[in-house]
Amino acid sequence: MARIVMKFGGTSVADLDRIRNVAQRVKAEADKGNEVAVVVSAMSGATNQLVDWCQKLSPLFDAREYDAVVATGEQVTAGLTAIALQNLGADARSWMGWQIAVETDGQHGKARISSIEADELIERMKQGQIPVVAGFQGIGPDNRVTTLGRGGSDTSAVALAAALKADRCDIYTDVDGVYTTDPRIVPKARKLSKITYEEMLELASVGAKVLQTRSVELAMKEHVRVQVLSSFSDAPGTMVVDEDEVVEQEIVAGIAYSRDEAKVTVRRVPDRPGVAAAIFVPLAEAHINVDMIVQNVSADGTTDMTFTVGKTDLPRATAVLEQARQQIGYAEISTDPNVAKISVVGVGMRSHAGVAGTMFRTLAERGINIQVISTSEIKVSVLVAAEYTELAVRALHTAYELDA
Repeated sequence: MARIVMKFGGTSVADLDRIRNVAQRVKAEADKGNEVAVVVSAMSGATNQLVDWCQKLSPLFDAREYDAVVATGEQVTAGLTAIALQNLGADARSWMGWQIAVETDGQHGKARISSIEADELIERMKQGQIPVVAGFQGIGPDNRVTTLGRGGSDTSAVALAAALKADRCDIYTDVDGVYTTDPRIVPKARKLSKITYEEMLELASVGAKVLQTRSVELAMKEHVRVQVLSSFSDAPGTMVVDEDEVVEQEIVAGIAYSRDEAKVTVRRVPDRPGVAAAIFVPLAEAHINVDMIVQNVSADGTTDMTFTVGKTDLPRATAVLEQARQQIGYAEISTDPNVAKISVVGVGMRSHAGVAGTMFRTLAERGINIQVISTSEIKVSVLVAAEYTELAVRALHTAYELDA
């Protein structure tokens, strides 16, 4: 007998027929003798509608009331899923985040989970009951409902699996696993049977949409084995595991891309100590995340600082820099939203030389100019013109022999 958390995303519970399908999958797992807990997202499109209503009433809405509104999407799904399970003869009960309780900090709209009181759920699961938990939500120090930010139901599921000491956390989506790259761009992309937490974290952080970054961080920290599966097929999925569980380690696990980047260049900044802080501290204080950074020093004592931000943050980033112009002392700012970040990820890079060289040579042979480069121990990322995104991904996928 295993203890399993099954999480279903918005497309998996998009309508009543799909909720019935979810209930049948959950009941089948329970019928095998397993203890099962379920975490659900809001029905596809429901959260967008709720957010839209908040914004139409007031662009500067109170974040506490925003959370009270958007958390209802998951509450509806949890109740409906429990009803569907009861209709199949299962003992099921829905739970809101505050009932468990999923305790969070007070950052409304992007709260972080601090603890989960799981004893009551464990006792009920031992008795054969199936808890259906509303994902994406918790309760803050002020005793008000909080939400965890976009993709937060993945984090809810992994956190619950850790609190329940579950054998694994199955995350059901509209894809049947983690692929070497986006199959819509590269039809020869291969599904991976296993991938390490570190590789999945890097892929998620640089554009892969399969799992939310925070959920992978939490799974790695708590050693929760995560399986990515499709709600719409019985195909085997991808296990996200510790590195020592992957026997044959590929040099490159996958190619990811993100079109959500924008490039900012601050030109002719005085080349003196503290100038980087003058640029990046105000951006951090405005909660603008900066990614790739490159600095070019000129002979005349000035420097150009180029970096990337999220495309939606570009107007705010520009405004922050213009306000700080006097302190920074730059000549001008140029921006380019038409860029894409392409990343090659693999833990095998630690022990193999030449991965970056293959990437640069492959892009050069296709006439693709590299604008910015950044690296980590298991990742190489480059910034290129957005029009070359698909060509770059296909070429690199073939160059690293990832084609099926």
